[in-house]
Amino acid sequence: MKQVLVRQGEVVVHEVAAPLVEPGTVLIRVAASCISVGTEMTGVQASGVPLWKRALAQPAHVKRVVDMVASQGIARTFDFVRGTVGAELPIGYSAAGTVLAVGEGVEDLSPGDRVAGAGAQCAFHAEVIRVPRNLCVPVPDAVGVDAAATVTLGAIALQGVRRLAPTLGETFVVVGLGLLGQLTVQMLKANGCRVIGLDLDPKRADLAVQLGLDLAVGAEDGPVSVQVQRLTGGIGADGVVVTASSASSEVLNQAFRMCRKKGRVVLVGDVPIAIDRGDIYAKELDFLISTSYGPGRYDRRFEEEGADYPVAFVRWTENRNMLAYLDLLAAGRVTVAPLVGARYGLDDAPAAYAALKSGDKPLMVLLDYPDAPVPAAGRVVNPRAAAAVSGALRIALIGAGAFAKAVHLPNLKAMGDAVTLRAVISRTGHGALVLARQFGAAYSATDVEQAFSDPEVDAVVIATRHDSHGSLVLRALEAGKHVFVEKPLALTADELDAIEAFYAAHPQGPVLMTGFNRRFSPFAKRILDLLANRSAPIAMTYRMNAGHLPHDHWTHGAAGGGRNRGEACHIYDLFTALTGAECTQTQAVALTTGGGHYRRDDNFSASFTFADGSIATLLYTALGSADYPKERMEVFADGKVLSLDDYRRLTIAGAKAKGLDLGLPDKGLAATMTAFVEAARGKADWPIPLWQQVQASRMALAVEKVLHPEVTAP
Repeated sequence: MKQVLVRQGEVVVHEVAAPLVEPGTVLIRVAASCISVGTEMTGVQASGVPLWKRALAQPAHVKRVVDMVASQGIARTFDFVRGTVGAELPIGYSAAGTVLAVGEGVEDLSPGDRVAGAGAQCAFHAEVIRVPRNLCVPVPDAVGVDAAATVTLGAIALQGVRRLAPTLGETFVVVGLGLLGQLTVQMLKANGCRVIGLDLDPKRADLAVQLGLDLAVGAEDGPVSVQVQRLTGGIGADGVVVTASSASSEVLNQAFRMCRKKGRVVLVGDVPIAIDRGDIYAKELDFLISTSYGPGRYDRRFEEEGADYPVAFVRWTENRNMLAYLDLLAAGRVTVAPLVGARYGLDDAPAAYAALKSGDKPLMVLLDYPDAPVPAAGRVVNPRAAAAVSGALRIALIGAGAFAKAVHLPNLKAMGDAVTLRAVISRTGHGALVLARQFGAAYSATDVEQAFSDPEVDAVVIATRHDSHGSLVLRALEAGKHVFVEKPLALTADELDAIEAFYAAHPQGPVLMTGFNRRFSPFAKRILDLLANRSAPIAMTYRMNAGHLPHDHWTHGAAGGGRNRGEACHIYDLFTALTGAECTQTQAVALTTGGGHYRRDDNFSASFTFADGSIATLLYTALGSADYPKERMEVFADGKVLSLDDYRRLTIAGAKAKGLDLGLPDKGLAATMTAFVEAARGKADWPIPLWQQVQASRMALAVEKVLHPEVTAP
């Protein structure tokens, strides 16, 4: 299918793989999408800003780059940043069309229904989009697809009006008569209000008058606050809605000066917030922020996972605002046809954006989509693919997230002729396309079956979210592919049982390797050398200063499986590697801090006993500071103490043996991938025996029973 992408200030239309429907989502064949002249053009222009200027504006990103240099070196960081900055990104967030398919759990929509979709993370300018149910609404029969395509803008304007809480007969000022301002004027009129408009462009003011604006004021007629006082009989406006975009804080302060005592100001647009106390204190004004299209916005549980807010407690969510806006269109109380400044076909999207850079910008532009057969979710061939090398391991990457991009793909690329990247598979076609082009894959796709059924794929690297690992591993093994899967191997005992059953039936089956990289670090290898001739069991302590994650972080949810199964499993594998023995006993205790800031599985201690008599304890905590090193391990063996500090330094007490001190931390990520490739090529044994991979996962499940007894209890 075709999709609009933006790269370094330029807009292009590329062929990408169509998305697949997923549980809780709706697959939509787009008929029209709305280009937001303000928001989208800001994004396009920002993508063309030089890197050094972006750095000055976003110091938090600079810190992340500095941290990456410290952990991975300048060369790798430079390649990552260059790839990120140069990547083609999706654009668009308001569209309408027809339902192609609905995912599991969506019961109120059916294929063929007309719907509108919203969201910068999904409602792209593309022939087919996948939208979570809470960001999708049915379109009334009386509303055309063009009008419905403005659903996001309408919901944003409506939320601003709701924050204003207008009552019949009140007078309001709308500052900025762009698209949001024009919609806001009509909605306030529908509420029985008197509306005054302010804009620097007299054409926009004239259009607003045609759509119901009572009065327009301009700076050329004197201070607007004085004009508003005159037009309201000396009282001042009951409230002001700022829908303008400006770099000046004077816009907001001007809004305060227009208000009566006890008035209110709602900020919808993009202006600096630098408030002069004198403008608001004496009048005791209320200043309110309107967050996009309503409650639910920026809440992953609402938007992505389908959780709803009870209507009795949150009357107007973003989804219900979208519905209400379409109802206003159906009733004729809001109209958008006069606001459409231009229309372009999808193929002409670059020309549409170029027109928006001109002086006389339209308020709104619509993209029309061809009425052609629905694009299949097949392969998109990369014409710039790297030439395949005879004898190389042909790999398909499944999951094109940040870790795969920053770590796995560069590590594979560094292996030269030993590896050929055959395919990149991702949930989003544009994500797969970008990485396929950057790393020279033969094709990109959204359907994993493309890789599983491809005879030219020897192995897969699975770097998806954790809840999909177990099922994808099994499907890949059954397809005869060697498998490298990011930790964890699986989240459930049933998935582990199924993997073990596969190998029981196929003892000579493909290589399976979980990305337990710490055992492949040079430090762990040195420790293993020092323990090779030990005469007694060992005792190990490991401290992980993991840091706090917000409660709504994906790691905590069903997709992540929690911090114990998703991250602590690394350490359970390291314990297994250093003992080489079966774990015979697991004990764990969770720290309950109260207050709700920390979760039960944020802070815990897990202790293990092994068949050779060794013992090990992990202290996992989110209570510490990010300024303190993340990981430390101590191994006590045969009168020696081996101390590992954050994979930077290994010191030894009680023996003359040398430790290890490297300039950069090395957790064994590159060595892990190298070990897998060599094994999959038949040049080495399995890097991690199957029983050890499964054991680390079962140790995590045993700890999980303590952390979440309400979930794991039979």
